[in-house]
Amino acid sequence: MTAHDSATEPTTIAVNGDRPLVRRGPGNGVVLAGLGVLAFSLTFPSTVWGLESFGPWSLVALRSVLAALIAGCALLAGRVPLPARRHWAGLAVVAGGVVVGFPLLTSLALQTSTSSHAAVVVGLLPLTTALFSALRTGSRPPRAFWVAALAGAAVVIAFTVQQSGGRLSGGDLYLFGALLVCAAGYTEGGRLAGVMPGWQVIGWALVLCLPLAVAGAAVALPFEPVRLTTHGVVGLVWVAAGSTFLGLYVWYRGMAEIGVPRASQLQLAQPLLTLVWSFLALGEEVSPAAPVAAVAVLVCIAVTQRAGSRGERRRGADVLVRS
Repeated sequence: MTAHDSATEPTTIAVNGDRPLVRRGPGNGVVLAGLGVLAFSLTFPSTVWGLESFGPWSLVALRSVLAALIAGCALLAGRVPLPARRHWAGLAVVAGGVVVGFPLLTSLALQTSTSSHAAVVVGLLPLTTALFSALRTGSRPPRAFWVAALAGAAVVIAFTVQQSGGRLSGGDLYLFGALLVCAAGYTEGGRLAGVMPGWQVIGWALVLCLPLAVAGAAVALPFEPVRLTTHGVVGLVWVAAGSTFLGLYVWYRGMAEIGVPRASQLQLAQPLLTLVWSFLALGEEVSPAAPVAAVAVLVCIAVTQRAGSRGERRRGADVLVRS
């Protein structure tokens, strides 16, 4: 077959055993990944609320337990078979990165950092994830993508320096560690979401962590005081059901459809969304530079999405020509 013989554009599919997973297209993937970013943007304010009632270790353990129970019920209801043995190592990376590592490190950081400051530091996550993806999966976005991604990261760094007065807080070390483990979890989860539904990726990762989460809750709760408040309960429920399960479900599904590098750059908007929620829910002060940074970041996102889309079309044309 040649390029002139085909009247349709190439469709990318991934195979899960004997059942193919058909990707619906870039538009649908951008919407799904964008919904994931919206859910994630509420994580830090919700964590601050959760810390009103629970200690950091208890909060992380309880959110994992609740999210794992939701995931387990969904997997049982769908009668989902166990993943193939070759996928368990990847699921362990997802579990260690996004179920345990990122929530724990950011909860520890939010004891000394504000939600808005933490959000801006974690704004480096898109570039970190794109780099991990390039190393792990061999993805090669075009040069314009990397230029825009670096520009977006530079805006985030400049905004961080401006907000913190040029100083790193004690919580920043936790946040930088969170960047690394989360980027690894996103990359591996995005790869697995190409061979199994995204909700199953996060579902099995959560179930894998359930014994550890139950043990952690049993150890932490007696040592950390619990003071139940409305904010604390709402914060716990959101980080468990919203951020950890639903958010990661649409996020991994979106990454499977548009690729990890393109999806990761949508997270450039996450720090600015979190600033809005921090102002509305927590009363934290928002810098006057935030609108300027928001516009610059949105421009960078638009360029990365356009560059990534062009790269996909070029690869699709190459496949047709070779076939």
